[in-house]
Amino acid sequence: MKAFQQHFFKGQWIDHTQSAGFDPTQCHLVLAFGSRECVSQPEVLATLKAKYPNGNIVLSSTSGEILGDNVYDDSVVVTAIQFEKTEIRCVSTNISAHSSSYETGLSLMTQLETEGLASVFIISDGAHVNGSELVAGLNENNRPHVPITGGLAGDAARFTQTLTGLNANPTEGNVIAVGFYGSDILVGHGSFGGWDEFGPERIVTKSIKNVLYEIDGKNALELYKQYLGDYVSELPGSALLFPLSLRMKGSQENLVRTILSIDEAENSMTFAGNLPEGSTVRLMKANFDKLIEGSSDAANYSFNGIRNQKPQLAILVSCVGRKLILAERTEEELQAAKEILGNDAFITGFYSYGEISPFNPSSKCELHNQTMTITTFTEI
Repeated sequence: MKAFQQHFFKGQWIDHTQSAGFDPTQCHLVLAFGSRECVSQPEVLATLKAKYPNGNIVLSSTSGEILGDNVYDDSVVVTAIQFEKTEIRCVSTNISAHSSSYETGLSLMTQLETEGLASVFIISDGAHVNGSELVAGLNENNRPHVPITGGLAGDAARFTQTLTGLNANPTEGNVIAVGFYGSDILVGHGSFGGWDEFGPERIVTKSIKNVLYEIDGKNALELYKQYLGDYVSELPGSALLFPLSLRMKGSQENLVRTILSIDEAENSMTFAGNLPEGSTVRLMKANFDKLIEGSSDAANYSFNGIRNQKPQLAILVSCVGRKLILAERTEEELQAAKEILGNDAFITGFYSYGEISPFNPSSKCELHNQTMTITTFTEI
């Protein structure tokens, strides 16, 4: 595997690390993560098509761009990848072409040829797609538990419009799947949070998919506001600071759910993923040191799938809520990951509206919020 990284920053293209022998005409995959305003500029796609004429170009808007152990805003981070032994296939669909987010995920996995499929990486619209339903569709026919990872596009902290695209200028509603094929590609993954739970456990008593109405028979929004104190006036943005821990019936694993919006008229809260009735929830708050340690843990877990070899490529997808909480300390979580991943790995990624990853190598993928999720790739 060979790679080349570029950075479109303040209107200028800046070259970063490049593998010896990298040939742009032999590039298979180009990942372009950038702010909505920058990544949607037609000249960005035109430049990438001219430089990488045979590569599949995946574009996504972000809530912050990751390049190495640095985070940027208002830029585009580009990683071009040339595989030596691995085949890839990229497919895309739009949520508007399907009856639900579940059907969207089902369609994408149907389009990918399953024989020899080693891994799938997802880049999804983050505003119109229900992440839980999308993941359920992706899992439906994935009987061998091929690892599926990825993330939902971001839009800073605005939650208004996210853009994704495959070999085309990014637009709303697109979901892209990249399939990696062959026995020479090793893929690892790790996902970890680092938030502290507080307050009593409560039961979801009324919800419709990702819209929450009642907890313990009481209005969920009013109950939530009681815990926010002075942060109430800053809703819905301040909700990123206080996500919910979710444990579904029959599961021993805790997921994290982030609020996307609130509806005062309906007294409801809309989350990035589903909160089924009967699930147990608990409020969470930030612990700065544990958030940063969580990034190290995610990096360590990602070595399991690559047989503890050094990763050649690492894609980091971290939640916008972590970036808002960590603020000027955000790069510390990237530095913590890089310390584990090593200096030889090409590191890219973005801050997202949701992260996709299995809990462990033998389980199906899940939608996560407020985690650092890392996917590592190594060719043998």
